[in-house]
Amino acid sequence: MNNLNTIHLNGLRAIEAVARLGSLQAAAAELGVSVGAVSQQVIKAEMQLGHPVFQRLPKGMVPADAARPMLARLADGFRQLSEAVALGKQRDEKLLTISVAPVFAARFLVHRLDRFSARHPEIRLRIEATTAMADFVADGVDLGIRVGSGKWPGVEAELLLQQFIFPVCSPALANRLQRPEDILDLPVIIDGSGMFSWDVWLRAAGVEPRPLDVRHVFNEASLCLDATIAGEGVMLAWQTLAAYPLKECKLVEPFDIRAATGFGHYVVTPLGMRQPPKVKAFHQWLRQELAELQPSGG
Repeated sequence: MNNLNTIHLNGLRAIEAVARLGSLQAAAAELGVSVGAVSQQVIKAEMQLGHPVFQRLPKGMVPADAARPMLARLADGFRQLSEAVALGKQRDEKLLTISVAPVFAARFLVHRLDRFSARHPEIRLRIEATTAMADFVADGVDLGIRVGSGKWPGVEAELLLQQFIFPVCSPALANRLQRPEDILDLPVIIDGSGMFSWDVWLRAAGVEPRPLDVRHVFNEASLCLDATIAGEGVMLAWQTLAAYPLKECKLVEPFDIRAATGFGHYVVTPLGMRQPPKVKAFHQWLRQELAELQPSGG
């Protein structure tokens, strides 16, 4: 290995390409550089080696007889390097990497992953919890799950579930709610990072909006949910956020009134890229899980 310290690998790569392809022009085209750059790399490498590797003849660059054993090993070495790079780029087809917002991962996904594992025990999951859109190539992400309008550049987005919002509260607070307007008399928990306001639901319920009694404001929906479970107030939730605590009777949906936000839950994949079986399997499973949360007739 110490011999490699005496010569630049770019020079060896240029020598190997010229010897294999038979000309500076062909080597330059393969390497994506100019003919002059290849020529300079070859000359520099020959100087570092201490002898010429090629004879310069009218018909082109011809390997010197003494250099042929070295050229054969160079060809074999770069072929093995190419195979090593290909192996390094191979993805583990048993590992599925998903980019998803932390609140969706914590409040919906983790409560159902055992069902996916039971159906597909051969697939291991790696969850990347982030609010940022994934760089699928750089981050090694197979698919993303996002809430929004579905209009993100450079990706394909397929709608799985339209988002509806509705009030939720503890069972004790629910006893104080007889009509939708009664919510105006209770403290509310506000999601400061939310993409909608209470006015959306109040108008859908036929209630004229007015200033609310704000108890707490959090910048994270999961914190809002925990405060609501603790009986601190009423919050606006959506299907995937509140599904588990509603099922566990930790929360109550006091009114059968839900308002559309105009947003939805989307599966996001790289634009124009073929989906491998592991992505298709998770996609199909997630669609079925979210179908349970569809509104009646929707």
